[in-house]
Amino acid sequence: MTIPTALFYLFSAVLLFAAFRVITARNTVHSALYLVLAFFQASTIWMLLQAEFLSIVLVLVYVGAVMVLFLFVVMMLDINIDQMRQGFWRYFPVAALVGVFIVLEMAAVLMQAFQIGGATAAAQVGGQALTPAAHAAAQIPNTELLGRVLYGAYLYPVEIAAVILLVAIIAAIALTLRRRKDTKTVRVADQLRVRRNDRVRLVKMPAHSQAAAPAAADKGE
Repeated sequence: MTIPTALFYLFSAVLLFAAFRVITARNTVHSALYLVLAFFQASTIWMLLQAEFLSIVLVLVYVGAVMVLFLFVVMMLDINIDQMRQGFWRYFPVAALVGVFIVLEMAAVLMQAFQIGGATAAAQVGGQALTPAAHAAAQIPNTELLGRVLYGAYLYPVEIAAVILLVAIIAAIALTLRRRKDTKTVRVADQLRVRRNDRVRLVKMPAHSQAAAPAAADKGE
């Protein structure tokens, strides 16, 4: 067993453990921290697969921005863990079915990728030359190749995903910025139209009250 293979199995084992602890930890902050660990392990696996751009993007975007924001939100919210776990076993069969379906999909994709990789390796071992397109793709850096694939062959799916994310952001803002009854707002137009007589009233008051005068006379006697 080579060193990259051993590192791949090590990082994969830590990744599976962190992913399992994300859904089993009782504390939401601990779950978020385990998710950060899972992202780091996935980044190292991308690095072993020579996908440096995806590895750095995973660390910068998910760990550096999304997970930090999520962690702060979880720490600021007062979440009742016992109340959230009341309906866990009721939805467990549906969650297990969805999980099995996702695992089967990933297994089908990985088996197909292994078959393609095995056929390419066999062609190289057999002395067959690679096609010009495959040779040109091998000479292109990962970042440039990823940009060509995303904004070339998959341009319309990327644009559709961007529109869906924009709609989701607008919906989230509209849901969180609802007008509340206990919110006090100030209208700038009313402040500009205000007059001095509307805000300040001068009241004349005597220097000494009438009740204080007899008291002073009694003290003089």
